Amino acid sequence: MALELRHLRYLLAVAEHASFTRAAEELRISQPTLSQQIKQLERTVGVQLLDRTGRGVRLTDAGETYAHHARRALRDLAAAERAVLDIGDLSRGHLRLAVTPTFTAYLVGPLAAELHARHPGITLDVREMAQDHIEAGLLADELDLGIAFHGPHLPGIAATPLYAETLSLVAADRRDTAGPPRPLPVAELPSRQLALLSEDFVTRGHIDAYFAAHRVRPRIAVEANSIQALTEIIRRTDLATVLPDAIAHGQPHLTPVPLEPALPTRTVALLRRGSAYRSAAARAFTRLTEEHVRARGYAPA
Repeated sequence: MALELRHLRYLLAVAEHASFTRAAEELRISQPTLSQQIKQLERTVGVQLLDRTGRGVRLTDAGETYAHHARRALRDLAAAERAVLDIGDLSRGHLRLAVTPTFTAYLVGPLAAELHARHPGITLDVREMAQDHIEAGLLADELDLGIAFHGPHLPGIAATPLYAETLSLVAADRRDTAGPPRPLPVAELPSRQLALLSEDFVTRGHIDAYFAAHRVRPRIAVEANSIQALTEIIRRTDLATVLPDAIAHGQPHLTPVPLEPALPTRTVALLRRGSAYRSAAARAFTRLTEEHVRARGYAPA
């Protein structure tokens, strides 16, 4: 029997679900057909790939090795297909982009708008996820680019520094006088009630580390896992929060208040798989991102 790509996909589906039934449902084929195809594959390679003796189904040692190479083969084939279809004049194309949550609030919108204005034939798939998931997705060829923070990174990830992100205390703008607000010494911070991002945000970890370094115990009245919800709460109350300055600058009713000493900056980086084929769409997005950063005057990385 000649080996076909469907045999590899069938094997990986069974391995992922540890079940012929669930794999068949996902593949939209009957379970007897799936079982027959896997047996054909095992006869072709001359070794048992799945252990069917337990309550579930799992890969044998030989199956683990075979599945590892099958995943790589399918990933490389998908990359080859994208390379063949890649259009250098950018009349069409597709880009898979992932960002950590804070960038959704101020960076993704302008970049997507600029990409669409310049290259309307390029479709964009944007996903919001944690940085470790972004890097894993890049290595698995499930993503083309990621926007997150610089290092340390998983082996195989290439990072291009973009700019230094600054964070400040952010409050509703109820000032009676013009001009920037006076800096707030960190020792006075416990006098303010705060609304902060929840602990599943990497930004919250950065903020907590700053508080700990200065032996400050903040009065946290609200925690939220949505930046939009957080900015709405701040706008309507006397609570303050800590967010990237760029988010506050994009909200007319909010104002950043510098802290003394300032929170450490973070380097924002564009991430990709180092060995991945760089499509014309990915190259174009990289260029316009670098142009946007310069145009907005973000601090150099």
